Amino acid sequence: LERTERALAALHSPHRAYRALHVGGTNGKGSVTATLASVLQRSGRKVGCYTSPHLCSFHERILVGGRPVSEPALIAYAHETREAIERYGLTFFEAVTVLAFHVFAREGVEVAATEAGLGGRLDATNVLAPDVSAVTSIAMDHMDYLGGTLAEIAREKAGIVKPGVPFVTSERDPALLEIFADVAHRAGAPMHVVTPDRVRDVVVAADHTSFLMTTRAWGDLEVVTPLVGAHQATNTAVSVEMLEHVPDALRPERRALLEGIRAVRHHGRNEIRAIGGRTWLFDVAHNPAGIASLAATLDRLDLPRPRVALIGVLADKDWRAMLPPLLGRVDAAVLTVPPSAPADRRWDATAAATALGTDSRVTAVQGFE
Repeated sequence: LERTERALAALHSPHRAYRALHVGGTNGKGSVTATLASVLQRSGRKVGCYTSPHLCSFHERILVGGRPVSEPALIAYAHETREAIERYGLTFFEAVTVLAFHVFAREGVEVAATEAGLGGRLDATNVLAPDVSAVTSIAMDHMDYLGGTLAEIAREKAGIVKPGVPFVTSERDPALLEIFADVAHRAGAPMHVVTPDRVRDVVVAADHTSFLMTTRAWGDLEVVTPLVGAHQATNTAVSVEMLEHVPDALRPERRALLEGIRAVRHHGRNEIRAIGGRTWLFDVAHNPAGIASLAATLDRLDLPRPRVALIGVLADKDWRAMLPPLLGRVDAAVLTVPPSAPADRRWDATAAATALGTDSRVTAVQGFE
């Protein structure tokens, strides 16, 4: 973290100018971060929200008050950080993280909801001193950086645990929970687990997910989130649990909590839209665990048929494990190469289709250029 810390020090430590909540994990961390920001904003706070990657515009990564920073302002802030970024040779993600923290300080935010990148221990966002941290869950992804086993990945993700800072997780694997408990104990960090029984009576619809949850701060809650899927009930519960453990002055009132959850927006997560008289479902699942959540949502929803999947996967993802569960729930599929994929990470869609055998429902279009 030295490069990031030095660059921030040169900018007068902007990441110390506001409170922070820090969210890591393999899947779900972006949804949790967006929900935290929405609730705190509904509470009357000026909130910064930092997530990654972006879907369509770089501006999506850095939000203040629920909105992207204007183009002229963002460029001006980037100029202010440029000398420090170049002096210490920051990577792209390190540079964007420094920019985000600088923007939040210059914009006068009171609290920043921040999503970790692909890791935890060595992630640029880990320079924060948060009031609460969380790791949603652990799955196989980014193994070339984080380790080849779930245990190794869990230890890297748990690197965001801070001494004495409450730590929340929704992980269910006993072995991984033991790792988290060990890390939290060594750090003197109170650990709070969102167990499956905390989320009850989950109902998944095409435009929302509802569930019941019992809390210490607000009693029994009937929660409705516009994020679709049973896994989003768990993600929302992680957000609620985190907000239970913030300092008293920051904890939202019951009404702001429920209204903020209802108002959250986080695109590309089981997002169902009607376009041109057809129903589209957009999802950014990019590992087997994410595909499992998508498949479970498809099983719960009565979507129109035929269902045709347009699938683009990066070459370093485990597409051999990802494709079968999805193909088993659609009537046809087109495999293709996303135009935005870096040249060195483009999968061979034709070879993938061939590897699936003689399934006539699957076709390949190598690219749209």
